[in-house]
Amino acid sequence: MDMYDRQQKELGRLQAKVAKGSMSRREFLSRVSAMGLGAMAPGLYMQSAMAAPKQGGTLRQALTGGASSDSLDPATFLDSYMINVGMGQLRNNLTEIDENNQLVPELAESWDSSDAKTWVFNLRQGVEFHNGRSLTSKDVVASIQHHLGEDTKSAAKGIVSQITEITVQGDNQVKMVLEGANADFPYLMSDYHLGICPENDDGTIDIQSGIGTAGYKLESFDPGVRTYVVRNPNYWKSGRAHFDAIETLFVADTGARENGLMSDELDVISSPALATASRLGERPGIEVFYTNGNQHCTLPMLNNVSPFDDNNVVMALKYAIDRQEWLEKIWFGYASLGNDIPIGPANQFRATNEEIPQREYDLDKAKYYMKQSGYSSLDLKISVADTAFQNSDDACVLFSETARAAGINIEVVRKPDDGYWSNVWLVDPWCASYWGGRPTEDWMFSQVYSKNAIDTGWSETYFNNPRFEELLPQARAELDSAKRRDMYIEMQRIVHDNCSVIIPIFSAYGHASSDKVKRSANVASNWEFDGHKNVERWWFG
Repeated sequence: MDMYDRQQKELGRLQAKVAKGSMSRREFLSRVSAMGLGAMAPGLYMQSAMAAPKQGGTLRQALTGGASSDSLDPATFLDSYMINVGMGQLRNNLTEIDENNQLVPELAESWDSSDAKTWVFNLRQGVEFHNGRSLTSKDVVASIQHHLGEDTKSAAKGIVSQITEITVQGDNQVKMVLEGANADFPYLMSDYHLGICPENDDGTIDIQSGIGTAGYKLESFDPGVRTYVVRNPNYWKSGRAHFDAIETLFVADTGARENGLMSDELDVISSPALATASRLGERPGIEVFYTNGNQHCTLPMLNNVSPFDDNNVVMALKYAIDRQEWLEKIWFGYASLGNDIPIGPANQFRATNEEIPQREYDLDKAKYYMKQSGYSSLDLKISVADTAFQNSDDACVLFSETARAAGINIEVVRKPDDGYWSNVWLVDPWCASYWGGRPTEDWMFSQVYSKNAIDTGWSETYFNNPRFEELLPQARAELDSAKRRDMYIEMQRIVHDNCSVIIPIFSAYGHASSDKVKRSANVASNWEFDGHKNVERWWFG
């Protein structure tokens, strides 16, 4: 790096500090002048200051993934709407995925483990709940225990069940002992179900008031319709939560979301229409942007229901879908091909195409597996809705056309968005679904593909493979990266060839907003809406 590059890098660092409000005008001018840029310093400062977040205004946002059955109980969160409200607005976790997609401390100031089996989390001091009560280790223990135990229905049970002991170590420290070593365990504490709630006198947690430690306080909650929150004036994070209030609406219809944005009734929306997103972004005052992460669409089949209990039928379906056609005609390039593996491009140990070749549309192989199954033809139904994934109905109609030549007749059944996750998913034998993806392989496998996931109600296939179960705890405990990679590649291959799920696409997160809504250059891609932290990271400019 030459002198000019070093100077520009340092200048960028100083401007970023001004934008974040952590450097005064006097200090900036002094530092820049010392670099020999004194004449430019005032203009550079103004440029930086204009990018600084400003407080004020009510953000009006419309998301998909809401339902009349939604609850403030973090154990029940299923989709985008409640993730944004629960994790993004009301509650904090012990750890957080930041805008650079890195794991950072949140309520836990630090953590430590000597063997990856016993973990100690040191809590921040001086953090208050919305009602003014100080956060203590008892609140953390009670909040995690809410997802443990034989009777819990929490969707997080699959990832926290490895905790065999959780204890208070004074007011500001929590110790967790695992059944086996897990080098990724701190990542799991960022799961959107694991928001920290205040402890009740009986050791349970307050799940219905919405009281948390995050940037906004609950004013009203109408499940499946509208949530309204106001800024927490005592928020412990400096330089965060810039809006005065947030109005969050569940709007299932894509056209209605876009019309609300174009008529200035909304400030930001999720999932603009893929076919017309570029034209929407050309309208004055509107910006359309995408983030690429581990989100993937799935077509899960319950393998305890005929004919999906026959892997030959599943394999026939996997070869009867034209993924490239989906990419071009449904996603218009805002995605990448899936390979029936739930590990995404942002994961460390994802299999390469050399390790597991991309599965392609192959009519001959589809016919071969149909013959192996003993069926001359099949009549199947697949349930779809936009809340499962955008344009799932059109995508599955394309699937029905490519599968017909193999003797597979697919009827696409459109279901209501409201109640889809409680009435269709895990109920109908075959349906459309999606996953936001998880930062680590163990997290994704444990929560959705392990045998334990069947017990927690989050296994969308009832997948249960003895070799997979043997590898799961071994891989999470292995500290040698090369050996760990070998294990995860084998596990991906097992899912690829033996699990009753089709994963055709890894899709980008789409957003459209007023150009009055500002954000930093880096936007998290672990979930849409900046990892669902948009309400504390974005601002009006």
